[in-house]
Amino acid sequence: MIDKLEFFIALANQKHFGRAAEECGVTQPTLSAAIRQLEDQLGVMLVSRGSRFQGLTPEGQRVLEWARRIVGDARTMREEMRAARSGLAGHIRIAAIPTALAMIPRITAPFQERHPDVTFSIISRNSLQVLSLLENLEIDAGITYLENEPLGRVTSVPLYAERYHLITAAGSPLAERTSVTWKEVGALRLCLLTADMQNRRIINRHLVEAGATAHPTLESNSMIVLFSHVLTGRWASIMPKNVADSFGFPADIHMIPITEPDAEHLVGLVATHREPFTPLVSALLHEARLLAEGGGNR
Repeated sequence: MIDKLEFFIALANQKHFGRAAEECGVTQPTLSAAIRQLEDQLGVMLVSRGSRFQGLTPEGQRVLEWARRIVGDARTMREEMRAARSGLAGHIRIAAIPTALAMIPRITAPFQERHPDVTFSIISRNSLQVLSLLENLEIDAGITYLENEPLGRVTSVPLYAERYHLITAAGSPLAERTSVTWKEVGALRLCLLTADMQNRRIINRHLVEAGATAHPTLESNSMIVLFSHVLTGRWASIMPKNVADSFGFPADIHMIPITEPDAEHLVGLVATHREPFTPLVSALLHEARLLAEGGGNR
């Protein structure tokens, strides 16, 4: 039953029989047969079928909720037994918003020092994708904003507050100032994250509140791309100070606090709310709390 539920979750996530089968490491006929067997066992149709996947039935949507819960509990049980037998080991999947990527070593490095048999995979996603991946059991934890948009049913650990700075080259407008306003920044040639990023929505909101509008001449979903364009001297950007600090800008790049308002937004670790947590997630939450108690990374 557990295997069939895992196949069903994969199909709901991929919305395609072939891709779901590939994710599960089985053939498409094997996956299709398992879904039909699950339907027979439950006595309801779960999938609307035609020449291709057409979505879940209303009963399928309800079963998906149960499947995520049951599969999550089964994984927790397996991890607990493995940890009891041989200590903490396994793999942790984390998705993080782009502005948080630079601080992740502050969690993963001490964690792996304590638990050397644990490995990590880390991907960059926007805040909505982080929550979707978490809900679909495709990641174990996420790092995202905690206060601005609904998080759903998660356990969260606040890590640090983003504070925003103008990042610009020496000799450019405003470069010699000790502080600048959001309205002044709105008039510059900017490179910013793409509109699907919550960081960009935050920046847009503060600019509008100051009577300005962002008209970036370059957008990217990568902080590295933004950094590299600031280094040319042709663009400025708005970035959290902790992100800019992590890249160690040369002396001819200036980081200037943006005021009116002096805004900050809380970022933290999130995990699906469940009791008990898997041993890996429980240990990760503990590591995040240790970081937070030590002052995070402002």
